[in-house]
Order: sequence, then C-alpha cells, then structure tokens
Amino acid sequence: MGLLDGTTQNTYYSGSSTFGNLQSNFGNYQFVTLDNIISAFMVAYVGEGKIISKVNRTDVQFYAMRAIQELSYDVLKSFKSQEIEVPNTLSMILPQDYVNYIKIARIGSDGLEYNLYPARKTSDPFAIKQTATGVYDFVSGQDETDGSDITSDTLIEQTPSNTSENFESQTPVNYQMYDVNYSSDIEISTEGRRYGLDPEHSQINGSYFIDNARGLVKFGSALAGVTVVLHYVSDGLGTDNETVVHKFCEEACYKHIAYGILSTKSNIPEYIVQRYKKERFAETRKAKIRLSNIKIEEFTQVLKGMGKQIK
Repeated sequence: MGLLDGTTQNTYYSGSSTFGNLQSNFGNYQFVTLDNIISAFMVAYVGEGKIISKVNRTDVQFYAMRAIQELSYDVLKSFKSQEIEVPNTLSMILPQDYVNYIKIARIGSDGLEYNLYPARKTSDPFAIKQTATGVYDFVSGQDETDGSDITSDTLIEQTPSNTSENFESQTPVNYQMYDVNYSSDIEISTEGRRYGLDPEHSQINGSYFIDNARGLVKFGSALAGVTVVLHYVSDGLGTDNETVVHKFCEEACYKHIAYGILSTKSNIPEYIVQRYKKERFAETRKAKIRLSNIKIEEFTQVLKGMGKQIK
C-alpha cells in the first residue's frame, strides 16, 4: 500500500496538492500530520492484548499535542521567522505564537544576516508617574463634564519610562570619525584597547532588548529604518497547518503519548511506566541526532577552516 495518498507527480509539481489544510505545500512527504499520529497510535498501541487496553481518543489527542510542544522546544527544527523594517517607535511586536527567540539579525545590503546582541544591562521598567515634588501621582485625567481630576486607586504608569527613552534616544557612534590604528594594541582611543573590549558589544550591528511584559522587542536608535529578522521558537500548535511532526521524530511522539497515558492510569505496574519513560528518552535522543542534519562533507569543511593557521 503506497503512502502518497493518491497524489500524482503532475498534481504535486503543479502546486495543486494538499497537506492537512495547506494548499500546494511542497516537501510535505517529510512530515506526518497530528491526526495521522493519533489514528496510528490508536491502532498500534490501544486494544485488547496491547499495552493500553482502553483509552479515549481525546486523551491521546491531549498527549499528542503535549508531545509536539515538548519536542518543538529542543528537538524539532523551528522554521518560523518574521521580517520587519524597524519603525520610528523602535519596537517590534512579538509574534502571536512566540515562545522564545533564537536570534535577531539585521539584513545588510548584501542580503546576509548580521547578528544583533541583546543589551542585557537595560530594560523598560514600570515607571511610576510622580508630581514635581516626587510624590506619586494618582491623577489619571480630567472629567469631561466638569473638568475635575479623576483619581485612580492604583499607581499610574509614566510612558515611556526614562530608562527606555534614554536607550532609544542614544546617538549611535560614527566610527568613521575616528582615525584608529587597529594594527596596534598600544593605541588608546575612545573605544578602549582591543584586549579590554567586551566581545558582545564590540560590534556596530546594533542592540535590542525584549520586553516580555509588554510583548515588544525594543531596538536602539541605530536600527531605525533597518530591516531586521526575528527567528523564534513556537510550540508547533499555533495553527492547524503547523501541527505536524517530522518523520524522524514520529516514533518519539508515540513514546511521549504512551508514557503520558501510562503514567496517569491507575493499576499500571511501575516497571511498565519506567520502561516507557526510558524508551521516550531514547527515541527523543535518536530524533535529535537525526534532525541535527550533520553532513560529513560539510562538517569536514568546517574543521578544515578551523584548522587553518592565521599568520
């Protein structure tokens, strides 16, 4: 029995094939849908004389979704990214299905990505609105009918905070203004000696910090109008189209589901639970190795480059 589900080469290459709810998704053979994972698990693992005698399909669906989430964090490859042109507000809204970031880079005129590094020593704190004497100001506005002050019961935020405003208004350094002799460590410039530089900040690509409380990425002033790309991790459940599993990770998904069900059922011997816990770990490790996509020829070229002596 074939696995192409009746899809002919003409249908596939003309872009009229479907995968899940996605139209003309080329390269879909490498993935298995969540629905197929659940159906295959019900056939192979559930029934009389099998390790799981009876289970509701909704329970299998829950643990299958949890498996995709856990595997998406450090096993499955994340293909998600967003590109924007940094506006005058110097901020970018985090994607709807954002969990964590992989990297943020600016796009050069050559189309290559140049990594940005986080400004770890700043943030956008909750700035308390104060009066001229420093007393906390609870006045949030005026009543439109009589013009009287409206007093709030909670602290009022001052926006933007001084910290964020100072970070975003920082004038970028123009390194072309300085005649620095980089061939000598003896030279002392406004940048400091080379051996005293912090590698994280000794670059001119720009900086940013992520304000998780407000769901924004804040950029430095040097990045205004620059195209940046955010590569990020999702849990794989943002939309129906992306709830798929790579075939290298299919068996690991089954073991995740089996362990989740067995560990929560009563009257299951502990050695059975521990067995599937070990199998889950082993299959996850195997999937991670397979998905690392290490090619010997490419790896050899990297080692050759690392072994070159710089004279």
